[in-house]
Amino acid sequence: MTEPRSPLTKPARQARIAELIERTDVASQTELAQRLADGGLVVSQGTLSKDLLELGAVRVRSSDGQFRYALLAGEPAVSAGAALARLARLCGELLLSAEASANLVVLRTPPGAAQFFASAIDKVGWEAVLGTIAGDDTVMMITRDLAGGPAMAETLLGLHTT
Repeated sequence: MTEPRSPLTKPARQARIAELIERTDVASQTELAQRLADGGLVVSQGTLSKDLLELGAVRVRSSDGQFRYALLAGEPAVSAGAALARLARLCGELLLSAEASANLVVLRTPPGAAQFFASAIDKVGWEAVLGTIAGDDTVMMITRDLAGGPAMAETLLGLHTT
C-alpha cells in the first residue's frame, strides 16, 4: 500500500479542492481534508484554510438547512454548457421562488445562499440578463428587455424542475 502524498503544486491542490466542492456536498474542513486524503492528498488544516480563502470558498446553507462549502470567487472558468448545467442543479437545490415585474425578477434562496446563486447566474452569461444583485436570501435579476422579467422567472423555474 502506498502512502498518501501531497500534490506537487499549489494550483493542482486547489483545483482538486474546487472540484470536490463543486461535485459533492462538503460540510466542513475536516470532511474536505478526509476526502483529499482518501484521494491520496494529505493537506494540513492551515494549508487547507489558506486554499479555501484563496479559492473564495465559503459555507452556505443549502435548501435542506445544512451547511456546505461553495465557491463564490476565484472559481475556475467553465464552459457555457457546464455553467448552465450547474445553474440547473442549483435551481433545484437553492431556488425557493421566482417572481417578476417588468424587467425585474426577485429570486428567493435559503439564508446565506443568494450571493452564491447570483454568481452561478452570472457565469451562464445570458445576453438577456443585464445583471444580478444579491443580499442574504434574495437575488434581484435585471433583464435587458423591459418586459423580460416574467420569461426569465419562468426559465429559472423551469430549470428548477429539470
